[in-house]
Amino acid sequence: MTSVVVHRCCNEVAQAYIDFEISEGEYERTRQLYDRLLDRTKHLKVWISYAKFEASAGMEDEEVCGEAQESSDDISHHEQQLECIQRCRGVFERAFDYFRTAAPELKEERAMLLEEWLNIESSFGNLGDVTLVQKKLPRKVKRKRALSTEDETPAGFEEYIDYIFPDEVAMAPNLKILEAAYKWKKQKVDSDED
Repeated sequence: MTSVVVHRCCNEVAQAYIDFEISEGEYERTRQLYDRLLDRTKHLKVWISYAKFEASAGMEDEEVCGEAQESSDDISHHEQQLECIQRCRGVFERAFDYFRTAAPELKEERAMLLEEWLNIESSFGNLGDVTLVQKKLPRKVKRKRALSTEDETPAGFEEYIDYIFPDEVAMAPNLKILEAAYKWKKQKVDSDED
């Protein structure tokens, strides 16, 4: 229990440090802090916070400065927006790859990440590309699983939501072949034992 409290405290201190660096306009330092925090924890909230930071890094400064040089700065403002969007997408891609490969059991977190990514792409307006995310969105499926007590006696069923991602569907035929081969081998071993 104490390690959870210490871990939470460290994350809160790291987030306060990140907030300070953002307020000081130290965006490269902020990126380094997010990367160091992600070395310690791959929590969904950290990924989303990092992506939101990248989506808006430096944009507030221009809004504060005013609109005196509007026409000459339009091109640089547009380029800066595109750079922010690309960095934001990069963070979401890294997070998506992490949840897909290193933590495939965290399907709900991966789905939540994609929903947040979709919302942010929508908020980019004409510069956003929601199709990037839509093709990765999972299909929600209601399933049942057997419940048992501690002594392994059946205790009924529970419904849960499972997420079927497009990349998993592409792998499904291969899994079915492997599953069939495994069943065949098991039957053959069982029949040889008799």
